Amino acid sequence: MYALIDCNNFYASCERVFNPALNQVPICVLSNNDGCVIARSNEAKALGIPMGAPAFQYQKLFNENKVAVFSANFILYGDLSSRVMNIVKRYCKDVEVYSIDEAFMDFTGYENLDLKEHNEKLRNFIYKGVGIPTSIGIAPTKTLAKIANRIAKKYPEDTQHVYLLDSQEKIYKALKWLDIGDIWGIGRRLKKRFEARGINKALDFVNLPNTFIRQEMGIVGIRMQNELKGIPQLALDIPERKKSIATTRTFDQSTNDLKVLEERVSTFAVKCAEKLRKQKSCCNYLTVFLKTNFFRPDQQQYRPALTITLPNPENSANELAKQAKIALHKIYKKEFKYKKAGVWVSGIIPEEERQISLFTEDTYFKYKPLMKAMDAINGKYHRDLIKLASQDIRYTWKMKQEHLSKRYSTDIRDIIIVNAREN
Repeated sequence: MYALIDCNNFYASCERVFNPALNQVPICVLSNNDGCVIARSNEAKALGIPMGAPAFQYQKLFNENKVAVFSANFILYGDLSSRVMNIVKRYCKDVEVYSIDEAFMDFTGYENLDLKEHNEKLRNFIYKGVGIPTSIGIAPTKTLAKIANRIAKKYPEDTQHVYLLDSQEKIYKALKWLDIGDIWGIGRRLKKRFEARGINKALDFVNLPNTFIRQEMGIVGIRMQNELKGIPQLALDIPERKKSIATTRTFDQSTNDLKVLEERVSTFAVKCAEKLRKQKSCCNYLTVFLKTNFFRPDQQQYRPALTITLPNPENSANELAKQAKIALHKIYKKEFKYKKAGVWVSGIIPEEERQISLFTEDTYFKYKPLMKAMDAINGKYHRDLIKLASQDIRYTWKMKQEHLSKRYSTDIRDIIIVNAREN
């Protein structure tokens, strides 16, 4: 049996953990630079605020309905997600963290365990320990667990937020209830094609002949059909090394200031280096790109990119930042104003498989102790306390975050202070 645990309205729930006054209040969380709505509480959904809504277009609705609007506080959300997942791993030894607010659990070998009771205890422990509400679906396959989770979330009073698909009768009813477009893996294009042929429910999909599904979707469709029949096709995914890593940002204002761009590109390279070290990898290639504002057709457009082959495989922030600045200087033109920049690294290999050049100095071992210390300090305090000199140490360059909440759990300056007085 598999289970899927999903944090309910995760970003909004994180904002409520340290501010109970927000309970029952409509909440919207905005994307980088406070651009679009990326998360909504149930109360905000009831107001008709769609996902991806441009914030400036809905400002009047926010004001009229007293919607609590927050800038995305990813440091807070990441920390609370880590706490939730650590608790999940106490209740199941085989866990796949699927996203920041979802995880699959494989309960193979737990046949003598009452899975519903076990997962109810897990849900209560997370709510007591972290303050995040969750829903859990349990079923013979990962796809059915997704459906069970949807039912638990849709009917909380009947399921107590935990639903178990443990019989063919329950699976039949769930498939008869679920719309074709809500099957995990069915996109908008396939949904329209199926509905045009009168295939509207998951049960209709399950009853289709194999030849038809293979013709429409190939082997992926056959596996999806088997999953819905209760025949496991998808095991837990083991995290693999990424084949490429990128760090990009859209600026709040366009700029052609070379010093500003140098600082940004250096910071992006440092972030890429940090991600490489985290998965114990090195890269062979580094690419820097710049973009002008695509939404300003009245302005001349320029979108250069340059890839550099590194002298030796690297994951040092020093070396990658240096190479990124070299690439920037080669593509930079002062007459253009840039709205976006980025760095990505590719040709990624494991650290132990590095092959160095005979003709250039290898600085990997020179910087390795420094990088280890840098990662340890920044990781401990969840902040970039240690930086390169080429980075902005004063945080003068910031995204637009006019509604940012405090970092209650990661910054000592934002910790909640309780005043106790004798009556």
